[in-house]
Amino acid sequence: MALKMDQVGKPLEPLTYTYTQRDAILYNLGIGATDMKYVYESAPGGLKLLPTFAVVPTLPLLGASVQKMGANLMTLLHGEQTIVIKKPELPTAATVISEGKVTDVYDKGKGALFLLKTTTKTKEGEELFDNVFSLFCRGEGGFGGPKGPEVGNEAPQRPPDFVHEETTLPIQALIYRLSGDINPLHIDPNFAKLGGFPKPILHGLCSYGYVARAVLIKCCNDDPTKLKEYFARFRGVVYPGDKLVISIWNVEKGKVVIETKTGDGRVVIANASITFSA
Repeated sequence: MALKMDQVGKPLEPLTYTYTQRDAILYNLGIGATDMKYVYESAPGGLKLLPTFAVVPTLPLLGASVQKMGANLMTLLHGEQTIVIKKPELPTAATVISEGKVTDVYDKGKGALFLLKTTTKTKEGEELFDNVFSLFCRGEGGFGGPKGPEVGNEAPQRPPDFVHEETTLPIQALIYRLSGDINPLHIDPNFAKLGGFPKPILHGLCSYGYVARAVLIKCCNDDPTKLKEYFARFRGVVYPGDKLVISIWNVEKGKVVIETKTGDGRVVIANASITFSA
């Protein structure tokens, strides 16, 4: 099934999404946050929303882009994710509007990689964040297009400056899916086996949130308003209950690169970088 290249650059239908403080708390719990400021609406200083929530209101646009491009969902892999935070403190309840379009398609030989870029604003027009979803379609390569930029963000050949270890809950996927990603791959054992996995896997964007939390804890005094931009490449699967070993290297002022492995040594997130304010 060839991708519909004529759809590149054409805007998707804008998406309106409303969330409450309850949704904010549920998302925070879904990526392992249990500190009072993340789970209690009357916490001293007020409830805080972790910045990787930026992926949640835009997620339905991913499905819309797949349909628009004529991609086969069964061959699709979420390869990379970027968020750019434009308002340091995200509202814990709001109605937001997201707009997006597929901007680029790259020829990766064994498949095609297309980029879905989105911008999310409040209904009053204030910009909150951007997303870039990198989606790999197996079997769609070889069409002679550009290969795309190199990923970069290689981990330095020295011990990390920080290591954060955290074990996900056996029910982590059951919690995270309540923020909107209800793919049965993450809950249904039979569906997981059809996908080639022995059991349901954890959402990649859940692990993505764990990594951001680790950097906030180790580098930003656990201040969620510090994160500015975050890129990660998904390299392997995490199973609910796995330990995450998150290695962090300072590479310049206000920027780190990150590699994440499971407790048994499997690399699951690599070539990751986060920039943050001092």
